[in-house]
Amino acid sequence: MNYTLYIGNKNYSTWSMRPWVVLKYFDIPFNEKLIKFDSFADDSLFKRTMLSVSKYGTVPILIDDDLVISDSLAICEYLAEKHNDLALWPTDSKKRAIARSLVAKMHSGFQAIRHYLPMNIEAELPEIGQIILRDHQDVKNEIMFLDELLSSLLTSKNSDGDYLFGNFSIADGFYAPLCLRLKNYHIATSSVLSDYIDTICNTKGVKDWIADALQEQSFVAMDEPYRIHR
Repeated sequence: MNYTLYIGNKNYSTWSMRPWVVLKYFDIPFNEKLIKFDSFADDSLFKRTMLSVSKYGTVPILIDDDLVISDSLAICEYLAEKHNDLALWPTDSKKRAIARSLVAKMHSGFQAIRHYLPMNIEAELPEIGQIILRDHQDVKNEIMFLDELLSSLLTSKNSDGDYLFGNFSIADGFYAPLCLRLKNYHIATSSVLSDYIDTICNTKGVKDWIADALQEQSFVAMDEPYRIHR
């Protein structure tokens, strides 16, 4: 196997982060192609580069020989099939079903958090976090739902370890960017979720991604709603 994963800036790109972290955690070899964001306009360097790779023109993209796979979840599902000995999903069928439901919720939900609390790993934005919570009830509602959802899993019989289903799985990889959002905007959470966020930030793959993001030292205005410079 000769995987190549196309990703965007590590400081900002949540969707790129998810399959990258899964690949790293499970020691699946791959080549990384980082295509820096400039804009998403059709004539931007980013868009022209990605359209030359895939008709979707987005990141992440996984290349496996002549196969081109778009979308974080599709990539992770493919990896789970190709590496079923590594248990990227929980091995128990009931846990696996719950994990897939959780990932599906992440994949299509939490729109208010995504809009108002974009990932920005190198930035510490506590005041912004408090302003968003003050002014946007929909964000507060989503955070309360997220806290209850993850805490219930972490304290249930489904989890007999530090992660959502005991061992690290695709589900943890998908929720890692949300954890980083809560951390960098200094959003208060339950002690259970707070401990999980600390665990995720120190998890193999996630820790590597954070370190790389801090080394980028780039400033992409379209991804910076709350800062005018670094």
